[in-house]
Formats: sequence, structure tokens, C-alpha cells
Amino acid sequence: MTIAIVAAGLGNVKSVKRMIDYIGGEADLVDTPSRLKDYSHIILPGVGAFDHGMDLLGQQGWDAEIIRAARERGQIVMGICLGMQLLCRGSEEGVKPGLGLMGGDVKILESQDGSRIKIPHIGWSVTTPTQASPLFDVGGEELRYYFVHKYSAHCDHESDVYARVDYGGPVVASIGRDNVMGAQFHPEKSHRFGMALFTKFMKLS
Repeated sequence: MTIAIVAAGLGNVKSVKRMIDYIGGEADLVDTPSRLKDYSHIILPGVGAFDHGMDLLGQQGWDAEIIRAARERGQIVMGICLGMQLLCRGSEEGVKPGLGLMGGDVKILESQDGSRIKIPHIGWSVTTPTQASPLFDVGGEELRYYFVHKYSAHCDHESDVYARVDYGGPVVASIGRDNVMGAQFHPEKSHRFGMALFTKFMKLS
């Protein structure tokens, strides 16, 4: 099994590949949308602004091909950071529609408990699974991941939330439904915790 890492100019693809290679997986940086059909697993990494990300996906037909991969071919798709946000319907950060593979919208981070928070949320944070899921076990050791983000997903259904992080209140850290999933944090920068998550992803079928 070889993983396709979408190399559409969204950033941080080489660090994702390095970690997957390090843990014994196989990953290709794929720069042609039509090649996605040759892979069982697809990772959509991303950093930057929502509309710019959707522009890059639309320029060569990545958007339509990723949607086909998830909905028609049943390939396993995971978005990372901006890539997770692009799986949703849209974002307050921009005006363009997202991929619409997850039912939810992306909104600016706001304190929900009255505390003052710095934006963006940068650094290591304890992340708590909300349910057993393809990416997390419930009841294991404390999990810590590295975050860099100003916006977060708000899902239509609580059952689509895999994990949360406390940042001025509960914030969605991971989402998923069926063969589509995402991580708001950066697994490729999260050392052994990220390695464990990628290992789980690679084993999905």
C-alpha cells in the first residue's frame, strides 16, 4: 500500500512524506490529479488561507478528483491543518466553497469560557478523543499534538468529531466520517504521537 500525498502547492508535503517513510510506510508526492486513482490512501496537507487553498485545488482539477476519490471510489482521504478545513463546506476566512466532503463550516477561533486567547493557536496541546475512531483510541495515554491555526471546524453532527482540544473552550481537533477524516494539528510535527496516528491511518482498509 502506497499513500498519495497531494502536492498541489499547499505546503508541508515533504515533512509528511519524511515521517511516513521513517515509520516504514510508502508515500509518493503526487503532482497530477489523475494519478490519485492509483492509491488506496490520500493525504491532503495544507497551510495558509482557505480561498487560496481552494484556488490551488481548482487550478488543475484536484478538487473534483479528490471528491471522486472519496465519494465514488471509496479511497481513504485525510486532510491535515488547512487540508482538514478544505474538507468542509466553507470558511469564514473566505468566500469560496470547500470540498464539501464533511458536513460543517470553518469559523474563527473564539474564547468560549471568557478567557483571553492568543490567535493563532500555536504550540503543543493536549488533545482528547471524543470517541473510538480510526485515528484514536479512547482511554489510553494523554495525547499531545502540535497546532498552528486561527480557524476551526464546526461540525453539523457531533458524531463527526473525533477529538477536541481545550483552547478557550472545546475546539475541534479532528473530524471524520466513513472514509474521510482530518486532523487540525500537524501529525508530521508531533513526534511519536504523530507517528502513532499515521500508523493507524496506514492500516485502514
